[in-house]
Amino acid sequence: MSDHVATMVAEVRERIAAARARGGHGQDVTLIAVTKTHGPDAVMAAANAGVHDVGENKVQEAESKMAQVTVPVRWHLIGHLQRNKAKNAAKFDLVHSLDSERLAVALDDAAGEAQRVLEVLVQVNVSGESTKSGFALHDLATVAARLHACSNLRVRGVMTMAPFDAEESVLRTVFRGARDARAQLQAAGFGADWLSMGMSGDYEVAVEEGATHVRLGTVLFGSRT
Repeated sequence: MSDHVATMVAEVRERIAAARARGGHGQDVTLIAVTKTHGPDAVMAAANAGVHDVGENKVQEAESKMAQVTVPVRWHLIGHLQRNKAKNAAKFDLVHSLDSERLAVALDDAAGEAQRVLEVLVQVNVSGESTKSGFALHDLATVAARLHACSNLRVRGVMTMAPFDAEESVLRTVFRGARDARAQLQAAGFGADWLSMGMSGDYEVAVEEGATHVRLGTVLFGSRT
């Protein structure tokens, strides 16, 4: 696995650099290796290829890998998080999926109990799909005001997901909407510099539109099992 992953990481980094140059936003781009449904060997292969940011969808699966992985990596929680799992989320370096005010309170409490500041991204549902979680853009002003009360959370930016297999024009609309959401958070006083958007099928467009974090699984490790 390691040789294949190293080859794909090198190719992806070249594509990211080219997309960054085309987009002209000048941002640094963090590659997150999404290892969900793959074993700890995938985490090790990513780390050996120089990728030290690892994304997991589920707390329980991530905890199992955390116990087995010996190399230093940064753990990202990228999937939907239930409030009753908020306490476990304090183990992650960055939570991408803050998608409700009630979850914000739960994460704030969990971080406080862990005596740490938890870095989070506000998930926005730009496309309006009922199957996707996240705040609507028009709700962000109200949400931002309430997030200021969560002193144990550090809002770093925005996460979004585009519709699967969408046309490029739709992708760009969604990703630009995420930029608008980030601007709203910045206007509300948050140092929200990050944009987590773009997966294996659309990451180059996402980078062109300003993504600072891309979440790639299939392109690095093959189809999920």
